[in-house]
Amino acid sequence: MADRYELKYLIPQRLAVCIRQFVRQYLELDEFGKSYPPYDYPVHSLYFDSDDWKIYWRTINGDKNRFKLRVRYYNESDSTPVFWEIKRRMKDVILKQRCGVWRYASPWVLNGQLPQASELSTPFDSTEFTAIQEFFRLQYDLGAVGKMHVAYDREAYVSRHSNEVRVTFDRHVRVATRFDQALTTQMQEPFVCTGNGDFPDDLVILELKFSGRFPNWYRELVRTFNLVQAGAAKYAEGTTMYAGRHLAAPDVIRNMIL
Repeated sequence: MADRYELKYLIPQRLAVCIRQFVRQYLELDEFGKSYPPYDYPVHSLYFDSDDWKIYWRTINGDKNRFKLRVRYYNESDSTPVFWEIKRRMKDVILKQRCGVWRYASPWVLNGQLPQASELSTPFDSTEFTAIQEFFRLQYDLGAVGKMHVAYDREAYVSRHSNEVRVTFDRHVRVATRFDQALTTQMQEPFVCTGNGDFPDDLVILELKFSGRFPNWYRELVRTFNLVQAGAAKYAEGTTMYAGRHLAAPDVIRNMIL
């Protein structure tokens, strides 16, 4: 499998509109965006961490080899899947493992029960089943449970020929604590990370994703719009912002990370 890379840039909405037109010369709107006019769709993730926030601190400290544990979903319909995901960073390379489970089965999977074949959202795939087993192993080793709900609106573009290139625009990134483990789209008093005193309301996170060789037209895009790479770890940075600036942040978070 080819190495996977993700390059992130923080840009204003006015620039995102121009970059969108550039990207459309090479990629097309992904299937989810087509279902949510005009372009973007909601993404929700429940991020897991230990009581002493080991996963958070590994990101903040810039550990070269680290991972995140999250459960990703897009709505609350029982007819849609929920994904148990491990996102690893091995130096500059991104590795993802995930397993899709039908939402109706998610409560008992959240309680540590491996899904039955009929509860998987795709025909049985040993790779996916291995992924959820590894998720459970890492979760149990850390004693990790759901901590933070991270949500945003995503506009994504993909190649019709392969999955080696993908460009995403993420807007309205918001975070809130989620200690009840509920996979809900509702958020109580979320902190909007892209709309506070430090960032304008229209801040967009642009991600250029690719496998193998850096596409030549990516070089042209970066040069044309004078893009400069920036950190944008939604879980870690969002948690820091929430704890430091949200009056409703529980002391358990403030005490651990401030």
